[in-house]
Amino acid sequence: MIKGQEEISPSNRTKRPKFFYGYIIVAAALCISVVMWGARHSFGVFFEPVLDEFGWTRALTSGGFSISWILTGLLSIGVGRLNDRFGPRRIMTVAGILLCLGYLLTSRLNALWQLYLFYGVISIGMSAALVPLLSTVARWFVKMRALMTGIVLASTGIALMVLLPAASQITSVYGWRISYIMIGALALVVIVPAAQFLKRDPYQMGQLPYGSNEISPIDSQAKVEGLSFREALYTGQLWLLSGVYFCTYFLYYILIVHMVIYATGQGISPTNAVAIMAFIGGGGIAGRVLMGMVADRAGSKLSMVTSSILMVIALLWLLVAKDPWMLYLFGAVFGFGHGGLATMESPMVAEIFGMRVHGVLLGFVFFADTIGGATGPVLAGLIFDVTNSYNLAFLLCAVIGVVDLILVLLLRPVRGLPGNK
Repeated sequence: MIKGQEEISPSNRTKRPKFFYGYIIVAAALCISVVMWGARHSFGVFFEPVLDEFGWTRALTSGGFSISWILTGLLSIGVGRLNDRFGPRRIMTVAGILLCLGYLLTSRLNALWQLYLFYGVISIGMSAALVPLLSTVARWFVKMRALMTGIVLASTGIALMVLLPAASQITSVYGWRISYIMIGALALVVIVPAAQFLKRDPYQMGQLPYGSNEISPIDSQAKVEGLSFREALYTGQLWLLSGVYFCTYFLYYILIVHMVIYATGQGISPTNAVAIMAFIGGGGIAGRVLMGMVADRAGSKLSMVTSSILMVIALLWLLVAKDPWMLYLFGAVFGFGHGGLATMESPMVAEIFGMRVHGVLLGFVFFADTIGGATGPVLAGLIFDVTNSYNLAFLLCAVIGVVDLILVLLLRPVRGLPGNK
């Protein structure tokens, strides 16, 4: 039984409140996510200015991002367990403070070891960027769970469309150090206040999860009870799902870190290069929302397969895309496909394993995200350092995209879980 559930009397179980607080949860999570993911993805904007100032290799500079990303994922498992027990408000408050500190320290960067150390501080804050927010949304919504998850994750697209161009403009005028100071300040003034609106689950507000009175008792029990962490580890599906998101974010962060510098190397202006990221962001918003709606009506598996196919098509197109319009088209299609897959991560954990320990299981899968996201940029940077070209790196991306699709097709419900056949 979820903490606080006993406070709901049977007579209140079927009453719908005049205002459902879950919408406040989604709005607060969206605001927090825009800032957190905008800060994380700004690394690609600062990549070239930092290289120019210090003369480091692309592989070594990418390594700062990659090590921090691994640490983010590792810590997210523990953060997921804390969220299952204590809820997101205190977690996100501390995360906002740590992000502010990390980016202020990064603005004073003078040596490679400092990049690794300061991004380590950032990683502690970023470990709360996904799991507490999405696990909380999953607890508030049964019906429309995928759509609400997609709305929160649309923050990534908003960040790419709004915060990255702003960071690029500020960097061009004032330099990358001032940009990092402004990012740190933004983290403090947005994340900490927004976190105060977060509640672990609807029972704390005397409400039920949205749509919980519209599903069968068996399905409701499956969502609340589910498998333990140990049981999930032995299903095989947890490892398959982790493999899907390893591949998904291997691809995504190669492009986030290297696309701007790749495009400028092709003779495209910095403004147009950043615009490619905006197209990835715009496509991501559409993919997250539309594929979330499809998942709520036709199932998460269909959304994942469709999104994976679109990613493969986009990556094959990237192999021949050279002109700006071709890269814009790539960005829109890839962003849509990635957005659809990203949206399904939290709902698929709930569908396959139930809600009993959703936070820690989502943290486990998210750790696979971060391993992929850490490996990809360093490998792409190393390939460029050796070959002086991104061609082989992008060919590898197309191959990994096909592997991702195969893993998606192998996903299935866990037998024996109530509600699953």
